[in-house]
Amino acid sequence: MHIILVSNRLATAKTLVVTRRMLALGLFVVICLLLGTSFLFSYASVAFRLPFVQSLVVAVQQNEAQKTQVFVRDNLNAMAGRLGEMQAQLLQLDALGERISSLSGIKLGERPLDAKPVPGGQGGPFVPPGADQALSGEELQRELDRLASLVEHRADTLSVLESRLMDQRIRNNLLPTIVPVKDVRIGSTFGVRADPMLSVSAMHEGIDFVVSPGTEVVSAAGGIVVTAEMHPQYGSMIDIDHGNGFSSRYAHLSSMRVKAGQLVKRGQSIAASGNTGRSTGPHLHFEVRYNGVAQNPARFLQQNGQQSPLLAAQQAASPARPAAQRR
Repeated sequence: MHIILVSNRLATAKTLVVTRRMLALGLFVVICLLLGTSFLFSYASVAFRLPFVQSLVVAVQQNEAQKTQVFVRDNLNAMAGRLGEMQAQLLQLDALGERISSLSGIKLGERPLDAKPVPGGQGGPFVPPGADQALSGEELQRELDRLASLVEHRADTLSVLESRLMDQRIRNNLLPTIVPVKDVRIGSTFGVRADPMLSVSAMHEGIDFVVSPGTEVVSAAGGIVVTAEMHPQYGSMIDIDHGNGFSSRYAHLSSMRVKAGQLVKRGQSIAASGNTGRSTGPHLHFEVRYNGVAQNPARFLQQNGQQSPLLAAQQAASPARPAAQRR
């Protein structure tokens, strides 16, 4: 590299030739001077404790410490707030689980030994903890982990309870517990009675409801229609399979609104009452069978809130009542 020097004092311009080696050497010298100056300045500030340098260092350290304290405090406050929220959620889950368990009659599993909170009211004045009472970050994190585990356990418990309730609901929907007619008037109860036509003792395998012709008949439970046909004794008859060995029969109908193989819902209209088959008058003959064996329908119908009227009607009904009876 060439450097041309021009000056009024010089008669002619002079040219200086600067090589790369000279440039590198000059740069090295400059860096050494800067480093040396910085080192000497730092050494002098420490050795001679220069006031302005010391105050600057202290100010920087205090500022960093303050920022760190604010950051830690904010995070601890956030963790404490989250801890309170999780405790409240845990109490709500416990209360909900116990209410559902009480209403459904299904007992929940035992509480974990470390489950300290229990459902109930809480309150009192706010008293900030002292410095020696406040939880550290590690303690808060451990408490958060513990509560998270408890919340997960409660959620699993509620899921199991929901599954059991669903199973229970399905089973209840498949049990013939709905009275098939609105007007609960019983002409003949389940059991041995005097045959209305032959006047000899005979087994009556169902309940006869005294109703007007054309009264709506509904399914006592959900299921599949297995029979919808005319029978010489039962007249127009519908049999519904409810699963698990249970079935129901509706006889002496005037008309049928379902067909064999059809899926019916609980409480669905399936027929109209009548006086077909071996019958002395308009009525609905209703049977409940388990594995083909006739059962007393009152044992099932009383589960649907009809216990008092149905049993009272049964007790009031005469076993040999002539009206509205089949064989």
